[in-house]
Amino acid sequence: MKRRDLMTSILVAATLAFGICHALADGSGDPTAAKDEDGKYYDKSGTPTFHIAKDGTVDWYTFSGFRRYNASCIVCHGPDGGGSTYAPALIDSLKAISYTDFMNVVVNGKQEVNTAADKVMPAFGTNPNVMCYLDDIFVYLRARSDGALGRGRPQKHADKSKSAEEAENSCMGPEH
Repeated sequence: MKRRDLMTSILVAATLAFGICHALADGSGDPTAAKDEDGKYYDKSGTPTFHIAKDGTVDWYTFSGFRRYNASCIVCHGPDGGGSTYAPALIDSLKAISYTDFMNVVVNGKQEVNTAADKVMPAFGTNPNVMCYLDDIFVYLRARSDGALGRGRPQKHADKSKSAEEAENSCMGPEH
């Protein structure tokens, strides 16, 4: 099996398994960081979340999410997750959907076409430029949705941790 096919299979299986195990909640819940694993933060329910220091320094994953959002999502969803005439504001969507639902839509896409709505999002489940950074994108949008992070590029960010580097190399390959 090719490395990319294997990676896709693993990511989809993990997403489905996580979806079965993760309790669904309205919205992404309380974003307060309860746990730190080498610079990656999680809330009390185990959902990835952001951490912004008192001086405005964002954690690496939030900064990475900003970068990845601007590489893959801005085209449809507009600057800073604020929406466009083409696609909804993701900073509003995260107030209503869970982390699992967010993952499901990104991995599998969405199609809701009827007389009241015309919502179509392509599936990104085979795109490593999105899938390898899905938590980062979620964390960035969660910080924006919560109002903890303003518009534009974060001015300061934490350094990339060794575990972040290892995860990226494992997913994208060391030659990325």
